Amino acid sequence: MSAAPGPQHRTYTWHDPQPTAEAIQRLSGLEVLQGIGDGTLPTPPAMDTLAIEPVGVEPGRVVFELTPAGWHYNALGTVHGGVLATLADNALGACVYTRLPAGTGYTTQGLNITFLRPVTIDTGRIRCEGTAVHVGRRTAYATAAVTGPTGKLLAHATTTCQIFPADGRHLTRTRQHAAQDISPTA
Repeated sequence: MSAAPGPQHRTYTWHDPQPTAEAIQRLSGLEVLQGIGDGTLPTPPAMDTLAIEPVGVEPGRVVFELTPAGWHYNALGTVHGGVLATLADNALGACVYTRLPAGTGYTTQGLNITFLRPVTIDTGRIRCEGTAVHVGRRTAYATAAVTGPTGKLLAHATTTCQIFPADGRHLTRTRQHAAQDISPTA
């Protein structure tokens, strides 16, 4: 009988999201996401936490990728469904955001995801393509497909997003947390 492996360790860094939050007032959603993609604006910390990488953005469509790792696993030895749901939620919201003007925000109102195949380290790099189907004044609808390296469908997701003016109220909370040195791990 072999001994159980020891604990694994992971270290990563993230950037203050404040510059991106402030850019929302002066840049369209497409411009913000292009800035994240080209590195002129910081990647959202949630994407850094899970190692989700933006690889393509155009009006109404985004592509994010993720390479499954052991720290994405659940107790069954597969990538946790919440990781795949977060990947899909990011792509779904972002594709809607590409169609929004400066000063406009959105939030997920509902998320539905169907898992079709298990994902493991052996699956290889996975891709999530989000497509905005309808973007209105108050709500939006989008779909996303999570596929493996061969194009095989691993999961499918849909969302309804609420659209609202981004009036800066969320910036106050961010500044208060920074002033109090509250980190995401606190």
